[in-house]
Amino acid sequence: MNLQSLRIITADIKRLADFYEKITGATVKWYTEDFAEIRIGLATIAIGTTKTLAFFGEAIAQPESNKTVIIEFRVENVDENFNTVKNITKDIVQQPTTMPWGNRSLVFRDPDGNLINFFTPVTPEAIERLS
Repeated sequence: MNLQSLRIITADIKRLADFYEKITGATVKWYTEDFAEIRIGLATIAIGTTKTLAFFGEAIAQPESNKTVIIEFRVENVDENFNTVKNITKDIVQQPTTMPWGNRSLVFRDPDGNLINFFTPVTPEAIERLS
């Protein structure tokens, strides 16, 4: 089994796609005006409008209501990424901080309020665990 993608449902697909394009440096591929994907490494962030929910039934997902999931990206250097991120969003939750499990972590929110973690393993244990 392989995790293929993470899909975010939004009321403003253009705004969210532009944001993820800026923070990742990857190009958005548009399939329809209601569905786009951003391929990053082996995984994909899919972004769909609320219109795509009709295929699954009523009240399946609600945009801007996530309070439990953090979208995580391993980056080369969190501190260098911080300069870029703070120019894209002011919604920084945690400035670069070394966590007890050995990752240096930067947490911020996308325009829909979803949490994003940019992290870099910095301790020998974290580097080994994630290699």
